[in-house]
Amino acid sequence: MSTDGHLRDLLTEALRQHGADYVEVRLEQTDSSHLLFRSRELEEVGRNQGLMGCVRAAVAGGWGFVSFQDLHSLKEKVATAVTYARMVGRERTMLAPVPPAQAVVPPRIVKDPRPIPLAEKKRLLDDYNTVLWSVPGVQSSTIAYVDTWRKVVFANSEGSYIQQERIDITLRITAVARNGGDVQQVGISVGSLGDFSIVERLEKEVRAIAQKAVGMLSAPPITPGRYTVLLDPILAGVFIHEAFGHLSEADHVYEDPRLQQIMVLGRRFGSPILNVVDGAAIPGLRGSYAYDDEGVPAQKTYLIREGVLVGRLHSRETAARMGEQPTGNARAVSAAFPPIVRMTNTLIEPGPHRLDDLLADIKDGIYCKNWYGGMTSMEQFTFSAGEAYRIRNGRVEELLRPVMLTGNLFTTLHHIDGIANDLEMNEGGGCGKGGQFPLPVSNGSPHIRIRDVLVVGR
Repeated sequence: MSTDGHLRDLLTEALRQHGADYVEVRLEQTDSSHLLFRSRELEEVGRNQGLMGCVRAAVAGGWGFVSFQDLHSLKEKVATAVTYARMVGRERTMLAPVPPAQAVVPPRIVKDPRPIPLAEKKRLLDDYNTVLWSVPGVQSSTIAYVDTWRKVVFANSEGSYIQQERIDITLRITAVARNGGDVQQVGISVGSLGDFSIVERLEKEVRAIAQKAVGMLSAPPITPGRYTVLLDPILAGVFIHEAFGHLSEADHVYEDPRLQQIMVLGRRFGSPILNVVDGAAIPGLRGSYAYDDEGVPAQKTYLIREGVLVGRLHSRETAARMGEQPTGNARAVSAAFPPIVRMTNTLIEPGPHRLDDLLADIKDGIYCKNWYGGMTSMEQFTFSAGEAYRIRNGRVEELLRPVMLTGNLFTTLHHIDGIANDLEMNEGGGCGKGGQFPLPVSNGSPHIRIRDVLVVGR
């Protein structure tokens, strides 16, 4: 990318006399490395560097979008986006007002992965593979590592000029055990904003997932039925992200009349112990940043406060159209895409109880840990736990074969009757929406207890 001064001059000139209601330009430079093991073999290893950019223009409520991979003729690219916007604009452009921002945001660095040679990263993953395959019964495995440095320069026709850098690190390890046609798998997924040490010294966790995958082959199945369930922070975090967080994205609400009738601000969704927030202003997490991809400052937004729906997530356009305030949630996975409304760091806030307090009241229940997969359809959800254990008389007992939890989101939120004080955040993986995947996010929760949940085997 050009020097900062030259680049700023280029963008200033490109945004001059554009003839649109609004224009923004994003330029993105990336440098990433990745390694992928399938079973014992290293299948992929590589390093990718890239430079790309995009222009988004608004005219009479219509949007034009152009992406590119060089910085030549920026003014012509702006003109093309404006032309496209004119072709679809039929009404008034509506954007919530935001003061122009001038900022340079350096990356958060705790342990930088960039100086570490690929050979050293490979040795680390080789060690994990050795641990996985040292457990009798493991039949296959997957290890996927990625680190990405990203520098984004944002400028718009209102005078904002923002430069932000970040480093994302993710690692996913899965162990698979098989007995004839019975296949069981357990995995761990970790991630960090700028700290390579998150993927180091995981030998104990890696051995544990291999042993659990093998153990599931001989574990007893659950008798389908309604149980009191205790969700660990990872599964509870995925639940609140997938089942509730996406319904809080205002573009969904604005476009869906049925959802508008459900997601009414002021409606009670749970007991007074339930508080749900989303916010990129929460520091040091993979969903954290200073400004979103429209130049709006990061915030912390309460979605549910004391059981009542009090907020939702906005871009500048959805905020203006719904008469609410922007929340700094317009994000794009890369410069190949326009920003859309996305979550950042989404979590259930800690409650007053200790984990032992929640367990003590469960006579016959299920302890569900980690996540395997799931799906949502409006207010209906189905999630597969990564691990499940029987609870009897307040004690966590035997490992069970995999289970699925299914039900209605809003009924289930009302059935949360205990929230512990042990908040943990899950930073592995990424979020997908509108063809944009994987967007860096985090989700989290303390342990939560839910009454009367339908649990079945999978």
